[in-house]
Amino acid sequence: MDGDRRHLLLWFFAAATAVKLLLIPSYRSTDFEVHRNWLAITHSLPLSEWYFDETSQWTLDYPPFFAYFERFLSLFARLVDPKIVDLRLGLDYSADSVVYFQRITVIFSDLSLLFGVYRLTRKVEPLRRNLICVLVVWSPGLLMVDHVHFQYNGFLLGWLLLSVSFLQDGRDLIGGFLFAVVLCFKHLFAVAAPVYFVYLLRHYCWAGLATGLRRLVALGSVVVAVFAAAFGPFIYNGQIQQVISRMFPFGRGLCHAYWAPNFWVFYIILDKGLAFTLRKLGFDVQVPSASFTGGLVGDSSPFAVLPQITPLTTFVMVLLAITPCLIKAWKKPQPGLVARWIAYAYTCGFLFGWHVHEKASLHFTIPLAIVAVQSLEDAKHYFLVSIVSCYSLFPLLYEPREYPIKVLLLLLHSMVMWLGFSAQYTDVKGLKEKKKEGGEIKRSKFEIGCVEKSYLMGLVIVEIVSQFLLPYFLGDRYAFMPLMLISTYCAVGIMYSWIWQLRKILT
Repeated sequence: MDGDRRHLLLWFFAAATAVKLLLIPSYRSTDFEVHRNWLAITHSLPLSEWYFDETSQWTLDYPPFFAYFERFLSLFARLVDPKIVDLRLGLDYSADSVVYFQRITVIFSDLSLLFGVYRLTRKVEPLRRNLICVLVVWSPGLLMVDHVHFQYNGFLLGWLLLSVSFLQDGRDLIGGFLFAVVLCFKHLFAVAAPVYFVYLLRHYCWAGLATGLRRLVALGSVVVAVFAAAFGPFIYNGQIQQVISRMFPFGRGLCHAYWAPNFWVFYIILDKGLAFTLRKLGFDVQVPSASFTGGLVGDSSPFAVLPQITPLTTFVMVLLAITPCLIKAWKKPQPGLVARWIAYAYTCGFLFGWHVHEKASLHFTIPLAIVAVQSLEDAKHYFLVSIVSCYSLFPLLYEPREYPIKVLLLLLHSMVMWLGFSAQYTDVKGLKEKKKEGGEIKRSKFEIGCVEKSYLMGLVIVEIVSQFLLPYFLGDRYAFMPLMLISTYCAVGIMYSWIWQLRKILT
């Protein structure tokens, strides 16, 4: 049976890999050059200069483990094409050699995702296990972001799923170790750190004075060892301040260059609306010279009317939003609820965080795929939020030739979810009995409510308006309008998801 399970999972992964290979010639974002430059930095320069180099504007700003990962990949890149790792000659290099090399490294790195899913589902019943595998391995968001836009999210999320799998098995020390490793690969995963801290303290360390103290020391030693391995060389060279400043460039704007569909979209629109109204009424309101976005340090812009938002403000809001989950984790530290709490924490970070990238929606949609098979209510929620999250990524792939790809990926994902959840929540035994008796066949319990259906139909209207009508009637005069419309509409859905998850946690 276990061999059959591995065989089926490998088949899912092989089919997904075939699609990824077909996507190699597709559109590439600036992230492609970012990672190529990091290959060159880590290969051409000594470790002491990695976080100081400014040869390119795409400076190294991920934690050291990811830098070490780039260094490892650079060893093979040099063999494929030495220009890939040339710090100056390789700038904006886009030969087939570098395209195929970097694309294939993303595909190979997804093996961590495969192993994470395998370990996480090894004790789950077959139907639910297969559904989780399809939802994660065939995630349209991962395909669009990693294998078209270009990033390594599947690799990192694989480590996160491994951590969750060990926590669900009650092996807290290894689960905490793996999460510390994830943080040293990408610090943006730190939003779930309070959940890990409270859960591990209560579930692992809260076991009497002697045992608890021993476990606390063991857990602390493991975490310190991981961070020492990552940051130790930079601390030794007196460079930790430079590393931290690169990792947390708070000079960037509140929102990313593409407005992520979160709470701050409403805040920005309200500020713009108030500024417009007050100017019409004759008040002298200074209009910001730029939008509320910024991809590079120093690109932040002030608000015209509403109070300025600082990184500290967003930090407090995220922490307050997570607090109910932390209280629940302390009072009822059940391993089976860990995935739900982690997904909720990342939803809070996405909605209220500073300079959130739209791609960060993957941080909560992938863990929610695990939760989705736990109940009918969870399945209905996931069906909605995963579609909204995937659609919110559409503006990332803005070239016409990628339009059919993203539409087909979303449609295929929606069909697979509908068929999978419908099969899971159909009474198979009752169905067979009624067939024998010639009676009425029982329908699946998986149905979407009127409100949810109306909202999802609204996505079609938003796409028609933003993709075709606005560009046709307005041209380039209001180029921001389609993006604003998509982000605002999707933000409503993600806000609904956050409220739904909060209600689920509190009950």
